[in-house]
Amino acid sequence: MNYLYFLYIEFLAKHQIPQIFGDITFYCIPITIIFIALLVVVLALVLVERKMLGWFTQRKGPNRVGFWGILQTVADAFKLLCKENITPNAVDRFLFNLAPVIMFTPALVVLGLIPYSAEFTFANFETNSLIYIVFAVLPVMSILIGGWASNNKYSLMGTMRNISQVLAYELPMAFSLLGVITLASSMNLGKITLAQNSANGILGWFWLPCIIGFAVMFISILAELNRCPFDLPEAESELICGYNTEYSGMRFALFYLGEYSLLFANALFLSVLFLGGYLSPFGRYLSTMLFAGQFGEILLYFEQAFWLILKSFFIIFVIIWIRAVFPRMASFDLLKFSWTFLLPVSILNLFLMVILKFITGGVYA
Repeated sequence: MNYLYFLYIEFLAKHQIPQIFGDITFYCIPITIIFIALLVVVLALVLVERKMLGWFTQRKGPNRVGFWGILQTVADAFKLLCKENITPNAVDRFLFNLAPVIMFTPALVVLGLIPYSAEFTFANFETNSLIYIVFAVLPVMSILIGGWASNNKYSLMGTMRNISQVLAYELPMAFSLLGVITLASSMNLGKITLAQNSANGILGWFWLPCIIGFAVMFISILAELNRCPFDLPEAESELICGYNTEYSGMRFALFYLGEYSLLFANALFLSVLFLGGYLSPFGRYLSTMLFAGQFGEILLYFEQAFWLILKSFFIIFVIIWIRAVFPRMASFDLLKFSWTFLLPVSILNLFLMVILKFITGGVYA
C-alpha cells in the first residue's frame, strides 16, 4: 500500500495538513472501507439470494418494501435491531453474549488479508493464506460456545453436528490449499495471485491445472459455511434452529451477519487461489490500454478490485444455485463423503501438483 500512502500524503500536503495526521489516519481508511463495504455487501447478498431463490423456484421473492423489494433487507435489519434480546434462565450469560461477537469478528480479520489490488492489501504477511484458514475456522468456536452456553439440548445437538462437520471438511480444504501453495511456491496471497499472471489470461490461472483441488476446496467451503447441501447444523426445516435456537434480536443478527460475511470472504479467497484474484481474464488491463498517465494508474487499482469482486460474485451465484437445486444430505452421508472421498482426492491432488511442479520446473503460468 506504499503507492496509496504517498498519494494520500501528497494530497494532504496540497491542503497544508501535517504529515503526522496522514500517518495516523491512513490505516484507519482501509478498516473503515472494509467495514462499510461489508455491511453493504451483506445487505445486498441477502436480497440477491432471496430474489435468486424466488427466480429458481418460480416465485416472486421480496417485492413489497421499496422498488423491486430492494429495501426488504433494510427493513429486516431494523426489525432485528428493535427486537428484544431475550436471555433464557440458567444460561451462562457471559459466554452466551460472547458467542455472537466471536462469530462476526473473524470475518473482519480475514477480509483484511485479501489482496484487492496490487496496492490495496491491509495485512500482507508472508503466511497470510495459513492465517486466513486459521481465522476462517474460528466461527466454529462461536457455535460451540453459543450451543453449550444456551443450556439447551437441541442447541447442543446442533453444535455437535457442526463441529463434526467442520473437522471432516477442514483437512480436504488444507490439502487443496497446499496444492496451490506448491504451484505458487509461496503462502502469500498476493504472490499466489501474481503467480497466475499470464498473457493467456484465464488459461493461466490455477483452476485449470488444479481443477481437482478447486472442486474439493469449493465443496469444503460449502460445508464450512453450512450451505446447502451441508446445512445440517442449522436445519431450518426442522422444528428447531440448531445452535442459535435461544438467540434473538441483535445477537441473532450477528450470527446471520457473520455467516454472510464469511460467504463473501470465502468467495474472495477462492477467487484469489484459483481464479487469478484481481488479475484481468484477458491478460491485460483495460484501464492502462484506454488511459495513460497517473489517471490510468489510479484507475487500474479500481479495475483490479472490480475483477476480484466480479469473480467472487460468480462463485456466490453458483453457491445460491446449488442451494436451490440440491437437497440436504443425511448426517452420516455428509461425514462419509468427506472422510472416504474428499480427503483421499485432496491428497491425490497434492501429489499431482508436486509432479506438475517438478515437470514444469517451477513455472506454470
